[in-house]
Amino acid sequence: MHSDKTQYYLDLEDQYGAHNYHPLPVVLNRGEGVYLWDVDNKRYFDFLSGYSAVNQGHCHPTIIRALIAQAQKLTLTSRAFHSELLSEFTQYITAYFGYDKVLPMNTGVEAVETAIKLCRRWGYDVKGIPANQAKILVCGNNFHGRTSTVISFSTDPSSYDRFGPFMPGFEVVPYNDLEALSKALQDKNVAGFLVEPIQGEAGVVIPDDGYLKTAKQYCADARVLFIADEIQTGLCRTGKMLACDHEGVRADILIIGKALSGGVLPASAVLADNEVMMNIKPGEHGSTYGGNPLACKVAMAALDVLKDEEMADNAEAMGQLFRDELAAMQSPHIQLIRGRGLLNAIVIKHANPEAAWDLCLAMKDRGLLAKPTHGDKIRLSPPLCINREEVLEAVQIIADSLHILD
Repeated sequence: MHSDKTQYYLDLEDQYGAHNYHPLPVVLNRGEGVYLWDVDNKRYFDFLSGYSAVNQGHCHPTIIRALIAQAQKLTLTSRAFHSELLSEFTQYITAYFGYDKVLPMNTGVEAVETAIKLCRRWGYDVKGIPANQAKILVCGNNFHGRTSTVISFSTDPSSYDRFGPFMPGFEVVPYNDLEALSKALQDKNVAGFLVEPIQGEAGVVIPDDGYLKTAKQYCADARVLFIADEIQTGLCRTGKMLACDHEGVRADILIIGKALSGGVLPASAVLADNEVMMNIKPGEHGSTYGGNPLACKVAMAALDVLKDEEMADNAEAMGQLFRDELAAMQSPHIQLIRGRGLLNAIVIKHANPEAAWDLCLAMKDRGLLAKPTHGDKIRLSPPLCINREEVLEAVQIIADSLHILD
C-alpha cells in the first residue's frame, strides 16, 4: 500500500500525464550522491542512475555550483551569435576526447540523429556514394532512442509498431556477429556502422572480446565510418572513460550524452575529425538550445568531476565487487549476472513472467530502486561515487528481496 501522499501524486500524473511510461510506484523529490528520497522522506539507493545520466551522483556540488553561477549570468543565446562558453567548451571537449571538432546537441537521440546526418553527408561528399543511396548498418536489439528515424531501424516492436511509415537507408545485422558485419560491408553504398559498445536497453549485452576492435578494422578496410553510441556506456560507466577504450577503439564518430551534464540538464555531443565534421555547412543542421552557455558550463564541470574523482577506477573496482558478491549469493533465481564496471544486469529465472517486476517492487520496499528491461532482466547501475560499504549494503537488500521469489 502507498501512503496517501504518494497516492495523491500517482493519481495526479495518471490523470494529467501521457501514459508512455510504466514507472515503479515511487514518487521522488530529493537526491544526493547515490541516494534518492521520496515524498514520505524514505531513502533509497538509486540503482538506475537516470539510465546512466547521473554517473557523478545526484546534485554533485561541483556541477550544481557551475549551474547556479552560469544560470545567473547567461543561459541561452541561440547559435545566431557566438558565446564565450561555447568557444571554451569546444576547445575543452575536443581535447578531452581527442577529436578535431564537436557538434553539441541536447538529448541523446538528437546526437544520434546528428551522427546519422554527418555519416550520410560524408558518404556522399567524401566516399562518393550515389545520391540518396547511402546505407547505415545497425545491430539487432539496438536502442538509440525513439524518434521516427531511429525507430525505423529498431527491432523492438514496442518501439516501431503502428508508428510507420519508416525511414529507409538502414540495414540490421546481428550484434556481436563479425561474419554478418563483414558480409554487409561488401555493399559499396554502406557509409557507416552504428553500434553500442554494450547494449544497455537490451539488458547489458556485452560482445565477445575483440568484437569492437575487429569491427572497427573491418569498417576501416571497407571505408565505412565506425559510429559509437556511448550515450549510456561512456563517461566512466564501464570502468573506462569510454566503453570502446576497453579494446583501444577510437570511433570515427563518437556520440555522448546523459552523464555529460551529470543529470542536471539535457546535453549531448557528437565528436569527429574534420574529414567528417566539415561537410555540414551553415544552415544544414542545428538546434536552438544546442551548445547553450548553461549546458557548456555544466558539461565542463561534469567532465572535470569524472577525472578529478577518478570515477572510472571506482566503477571498475566497485563493479567487480558487486558482481562477485551477487555471484556469492548463489541464488537459484539469478540465471545470469553480466556487466562491466558499474553497468550491470541480472537475468531472473522464474516461472512467473512478472518475477523481475515483483523483485523490483520488493527491492523498492527495502530501499533500493531498479527497473526491469525486456521482462526478465534488471539493470543494476548505481552512481559511480558508490563506495564499498554502500555496495555491500545494496547487495544485502537484493539478497533479502530475492526471497519473495522462493
